Amino acid sequence: MWLNPEEVLLKNALKLWVTERSNDFFLLQRRRGHGEPTGRISGLLVGALDSVLDSNARVSPFRILLQVPGSQVSWVVASGAAVEEVKKHWDWLVHNLLRSLSVFENKEDVASFVRGKVKGLIAEEVRGRQAAQEVEPEKFREALVRFELHFGLPASEKLVTYYSCCCWKGRVPRQGFLYLSINHAAFYSFLLGKEVKFVIPWAEVTWLERVSSGLMTDAVRIKTRHRQREFSMFLNPDEAFGVIGQLADIALRRLLDSEGLEVDRVLQQPARITKRILEEQALKEYVLALFRLPRSECLHEVASCSVWTPHARCHTAGTLYATDGYLCFSSREEGVCMLLIPLSEVLSIEKAESTALLPNPVIVSMRTKKAFQLIELQARDQLVENVSSRLRALQWKKSTFRSKRSASAPTPYYTFYYDTGPSDEDEMEEQVLRNTVNSEALMTAFHQKQPGADQGAEREKERRWEEHFSEFGRGVHMFRTDKMHRLVAMGIPESLRGQLWMTLSDASSEVEAHQGYYASMVQKSMGHSSLATEEIERDLHRSLPDHPAFQNPTGIAALRRVLTAYAHRNPKIGYCQSMNILASVLLLYTKEEEAFWLLVAVCERMLPDYFNRRVIGAQVDQSVFEQLIRERLPELAERVPDVSALSSVSLSWFLTLFLSVLPFLSAVRVVDCFFLHGINAIFRLALTALEANAAPLSACTDDGQALMILASFLDQVGSEESSCPPSSPPAAEDASTTQNPSSTISDVPALRHTNITDLINESHERFGDLTVRQVESLRCRHRIRVLQSHEDTTKDNALRLVTPDVSIPAETLSAVYDLFKTEHFISLYWGDGSSAAAAEAAAWRPGVERQYRLDRPQFKSLYGLLAPWPGDAHQHADTLANRTFTLLDQDGDSLVTFREFTGWLDTLYCEELNEKIRLLYRLHIPPALTESEDDPSLMKSPPMSTNRPLCVTRPSGAAAGEPDYQEQLKQMLKDLGRQREKDVEKPVPLMNQREFIQFCKTLYSMFHGDPEENDLFQAIAHVTSLVLQIGEAGHRGGSGSEVARDAGEWTVSFAQIVASLLTEQTLVTFFEKPVDLSAKVAAAKEKQYHQRAGLLSLQRAPR
Repeated sequence: MWLNPEEVLLKNALKLWVTERSNDFFLLQRRRGHGEPTGRISGLLVGALDSVLDSNARVSPFRILLQVPGSQVSWVVASGAAVEEVKKHWDWLVHNLLRSLSVFENKEDVASFVRGKVKGLIAEEVRGRQAAQEVEPEKFREALVRFELHFGLPASEKLVTYYSCCCWKGRVPRQGFLYLSINHAAFYSFLLGKEVKFVIPWAEVTWLERVSSGLMTDAVRIKTRHRQREFSMFLNPDEAFGVIGQLADIALRRLLDSEGLEVDRVLQQPARITKRILEEQALKEYVLALFRLPRSECLHEVASCSVWTPHARCHTAGTLYATDGYLCFSSREEGVCMLLIPLSEVLSIEKAESTALLPNPVIVSMRTKKAFQLIELQARDQLVENVSSRLRALQWKKSTFRSKRSASAPTPYYTFYYDTGPSDEDEMEEQVLRNTVNSEALMTAFHQKQPGADQGAEREKERRWEEHFSEFGRGVHMFRTDKMHRLVAMGIPESLRGQLWMTLSDASSEVEAHQGYYASMVQKSMGHSSLATEEIERDLHRSLPDHPAFQNPTGIAALRRVLTAYAHRNPKIGYCQSMNILASVLLLYTKEEEAFWLLVAVCERMLPDYFNRRVIGAQVDQSVFEQLIRERLPELAERVPDVSALSSVSLSWFLTLFLSVLPFLSAVRVVDCFFLHGINAIFRLALTALEANAAPLSACTDDGQALMILASFLDQVGSEESSCPPSSPPAAEDASTTQNPSSTISDVPALRHTNITDLINESHERFGDLTVRQVESLRCRHRIRVLQSHEDTTKDNALRLVTPDVSIPAETLSAVYDLFKTEHFISLYWGDGSSAAAAEAAAWRPGVERQYRLDRPQFKSLYGLLAPWPGDAHQHADTLANRTFTLLDQDGDSLVTFREFTGWLDTLYCEELNEKIRLLYRLHIPPALTESEDDPSLMKSPPMSTNRPLCVTRPSGAAAGEPDYQEQLKQMLKDLGRQREKDVEKPVPLMNQREFIQFCKTLYSMFHGDPEENDLFQAIAHVTSLVLQIGEAGHRGGSGSEVARDAGEWTVSFAQIVASLLTEQTLVTFFEKPVDLSAKVAAAKEKQYHQRAGLLSLQRAPR
């Protein structure tokens, strides 16, 4: 490759280079030791030096120098790993530059001219390649060349970044480079003449962690199902570990659950992923989680600044994040001071005059006649211009939307009629109630008065909140500080609860921006029946059944509308259990339309991936919670034998935000904290609950007892609003008794009454240092573990279904499944867009568990790797693979399932001779063999005459009076009589002459390369002659007993072909010879990548 010219003062220091070619201006040199007989000490030492001291000139074994006559300075202009590559550059220099250089009088001009020419060549090449996207294009370009050279992966396998590090083998470190691509981690090392290289697909990574033990300090451990690798001595371990985790997480989300998990649209195009994009994506994910913004928001600008905070009477330093629709500010210490400004509420953003006290100030004016002052803003002019542009676009869009709405005829959105004429007035009244949207929160009509409730305390809370609003602001753009946490911990007054939920979640902006949207969703969803609506109807009366609002048709109808409208809005989620509990609580404190948008905020922003098809998000947080137990409660983790049991108990805590396990009024207080702090509030509270019960949990003997302890504790968590804690919800009690019927309440030690305010404050004091950044980092890693756990379950289910039907050993069957799945992944890795989309669509079927299927090219690839019989006729092997695919594709969807694939393998490797011949027979009759297939000349003029038998050379020892073939056939048919009677399968159709010719052609191709090739050819000639005579006899005497073709057509049956083959022991031995499937699968695993990579590269190459 061409290199940016680099000076070399000594052309051959230490005699490390050998000159192969030279002229007046250029030298082609070879690295000493390269290409020489192995074992020379000079070559070994130079190789070790190249590996440790990895510079451009030393790594590549060939290079081209530009030399100026009379000068001691030379320039490296090209290098290469292979002599062919560097010779191309040499020839180009000789033919295009050498003659031109002789006309220069000043030799210094020669060097300038050549250097400029080489730089131009590099620039042209870099423009079209990904190296131009990197910070250091030339270094990355050299790494890209080494990556392609060492591992031979297709050009579409995009390299993202690389790191110099050590890979540990036991206690021995191997210095080399770790290359991170979109689908793989690859390591290469060459030290003291020994090469080490391996590739780890991200799809096989099950866990990532950082470890330090012995000689390994701050190492990154990558675990797969079969082994683990440790890498250390990174220059920047934090960065390397973060990028590895990101790439593994992105690849697994794209490969294993593209339908269920939300993947950013930038990451859906792997060819666009670079290290810079990964850094931007990590920051974006953090900002979206910190401020709980819509997932569609894009992060545009990040700038350090200070915001004037009136409550503190000073400027607070932090970072400003500008997205599509928001300005977000966070103090340097996360959570101390936060500010969220929706652009929809911004009137203007202007630059003010800069002074010594207020450098680079910006004023953000709100529609509420409030303003925010930002100072010390980096790149102020560009940022203000960009934000102002987005603000103008948003204001224009809003004005256009309002003009359209005002132009349309106003229609009431709160009542809809769908049925055509009820039978009586009661039905009419019920229908109107069912479809009338509530304009008030249900709590206003169905308020539960708690005995002993202190109305004075409620008024005191309202007074404190009003004071807070006057000092910190009101609405979405109010300052969020630790003081707000203290107020929320004390409890939000019922009169303000719905308003603050809308404010803290910013659902109020969604309501304003989508006026009339909920009404349209209700209108579209009502009357439609689906699986989601059936589940909703089943769960309606299970939602807070003790609350009077849901013992009334009004509350039930409102809950039905909200859930069905959301299922219609987001069919990917549809409806998931526990959504009914969340929606019912939201309806109590907010208007129906507001409850809908709060549900949208919870399901799509605050609890991402919680309510998808497999509840992945909740399981990820359970795994994160398990690690937090080990880190934050180490004593409990040591005493409890299985910490995963404790984390699994808490699944309902996360899915329902403690609503299913705490008394209602206490649970609502937890929801208050959730809207302020997000999922961190649930983590903190869950850890506090375990810590409070550490002693009894440590003494537990089984999971059921632990569940009873925690259920009893949470049941006694009361609030100031009630004098005594209500009984726990039925759902929690049922879960407890179902988990372990043998355990009773008497087994649980009595626990003192706990106040929810104390519990919330304690959780904040003990675990308030748990930040959003930490949780997001843990989620990224634990999502890998959860997805792979689901993948293991999918594999176990597939093997469980297939095992009873085949005789393949379990270990080999597992390896076949891995091979089958890898073939699917390879199409996603390197196939074009259409094939990748088709492969992913094939894995997902509505309402069916994920299962892998192969299309025709994928199957043909595995056929070539696993077919048991040798053969040199590549074209015919391809034809046979096509027929096999057609035969296995029983449902005609052009896809083969794992069950069908293993059935085919089982027949070839484990079944008896008859079944193998039956498979070959079926491959040469319809539907596997089509009329349009193969060589038409064979069909028009068959080479075998039907008027006389084929002349073959008889064995020398054959007697003249040997019985005729017809007599032999009769005897064979009698011997096979019983077996044919037992055969309950559908009779196999007869085979005509054209099909028989194809059958013989296949047999001949199978014998190529076999040690007994000559004997097999002679045996098949005997069999062919025999079958032709049988066909002639049948042609003259009429059709046999099996499924007949047209009258008078030349046909033979499957039984006749089997009987004929049994007359030749050589053929019987060939088909009955055992073949080791496990060895075949192991060899296929080694070849699969390179074979498929080569095929896909050829398919994608321009013609």
